[in-house]
Amino acid sequence: MKSTLTNKPDQAEPEDAALFLAAVGAVKPLPDQNRIDPQKPPRKPLLRAPAQPPAIPDTLSDFAPENTPDELLRNGVSRMTLRKLRRGHWPVQDSLDLHGNTSDAARRLLQEFLHEAAQRGLRCVLVIHGKGMNSPSGEAVLRKLTRHWLSQRPDVLAWCDAPPRDGGSGAALVLLKVIGPHIE
Repeated sequence: MKSTLTNKPDQAEPEDAALFLAAVGAVKPLPDQNRIDPQKPPRKPLLRAPAQPPAIPDTLSDFAPENTPDELLRNGVSRMTLRKLRRGHWPVQDSLDLHGNTSDAARRLLQEFLHEAAQRGLRCVLVIHGKGMNSPSGEAVLRKLTRHWLSQRPDVLAWCDAPPRDGGSGAALVLLKVIGPHIE
């Protein structure tokens, strides 16, 4: 048997290659990239007058505490509700991606998104804020602020980290309070 030091690192001995092929059998190599590009679900437009939309008051504070929680459960809401949210009991009905926005723009977008979700009677939404990997300081600023803003909203019953397929700790699954009739 030849020494493997004389062969190139990515080549196997012929005997080893033959044994491997005999053990594995006929195989088909995977394509170079076996990923699909994520598709955003189409958003349903609100039925509004074409004039100017109603102004949504900016009531959210940017002064977040140092340690923002990874999940929230409002008083009076069962811990079972948070467990169901984590396990995907409610399907995600809409999502908002805040990547690349300044904190002011992200705050406005989040308020408009949650207002629209309430008007549409949505129960569970996904807010993608990122993990801060591309920020200059390496700190997840939008993650901390988004979770702080969500805690200030009375219509938010609970939130938790999204499942890994939806962004993991870079996104929040949000359970909303459904109020009255809604427009679909």
